[in-house]
Amino acid sequence: MPLVTTKKMFEKSMEEHFAIGAFNVNNMEIIQGIVDAAAEESSPVILQASSSAIKYARIGYLRKMVEAALLEHPDIPVALHLDHGPDFETCKMCIDNGFSSVMIDGSKYDFEENVAITKKVVEYAHSKGIAVEAELGKLAGIEDDVNVAASDAMYTDPEQAREFVERTSCDSLAIAIGTSHGAYKFKGEAKLRFDILQKVKEKLPNTPIVLHGASTVIPELVEMCNEYGGNIPGAKGVPDEILHEASTLGVSKINVDTDLRLAMTAEIRKAFAEDPSKFDPRYYLTPARDAVKRTVQHKIHDVFGSSNKA
Repeated sequence: MPLVTTKKMFEKSMEEHFAIGAFNVNNMEIIQGIVDAAAEESSPVILQASSSAIKYARIGYLRKMVEAALLEHPDIPVALHLDHGPDFETCKMCIDNGFSSVMIDGSKYDFEENVAITKKVVEYAHSKGIAVEAELGKLAGIEDDVNVAASDAMYTDPEQAREFVERTSCDSLAIAIGTSHGAYKFKGEAKLRFDILQKVKEKLPNTPIVLHGASTVIPELVEMCNEYGGNIPGAKGVPDEILHEASTLGVSKINVDTDLRLAMTAEIRKAFAEDPSKFDPRYYLTPARDAVKRTVQHKIHDVFGSSNKA
């Protein structure tokens, strides 16, 4: 099966009330772990790369590794998505290099500037048959090139969301309802503004909604990192039960990055600590890849509800 656009994936997710996991990729082991998990769960999956990941891995390598995954698992719907595209040029580069979906993140601009840059990307992408995700509202936190102070975070306004989608014709919309980027999402009790989500869905019943900054920051993985020499105190994410509820209330795409980083790092730290004499990368990257696979399977099966939806 060739790459698919997110448009068809989201139509099914909205009809059947489940979410599709969008997992950030940086290298071969992460791609293998994600797609192997999706294949075992018979789930659609979105592989997404930030502009930083593209700089690190190089766009041609990423595209060819994803092609290899498609050859191994031809029955699984896979989309290749640009996460947090910072400008038109980056979006165009990804479209021209075979990505099936792109995100233009104009949330750092004021409303009118966001509309203008999103519309420009949409016009080019749609001329090539490519879907576009946009963002309205500001999420706090740090992830790759995204860095927003908590004081600058801003919830999405449902009426503005309706106007934004009507004026830009974007295919999906990332909204801000209380999630944040990185490993330190909450200081107190984790809580999302499902009232805002409900109002957005009322005004945009046919628009797929996206949650960024939605890693659980799995406590066991944080503990394992710290046990083997890490220093990640007080890390706290969005609990699985809250994400599951979001998936049943109209969220079609849920982004996961931090949990995969923790899974890989925990296993690599463990391998180094248990046998410092080892220096073959396969020794520590094999369990790291397996940890990514287990983490993705858990998300697909227990949180997002996308098992057997391929």
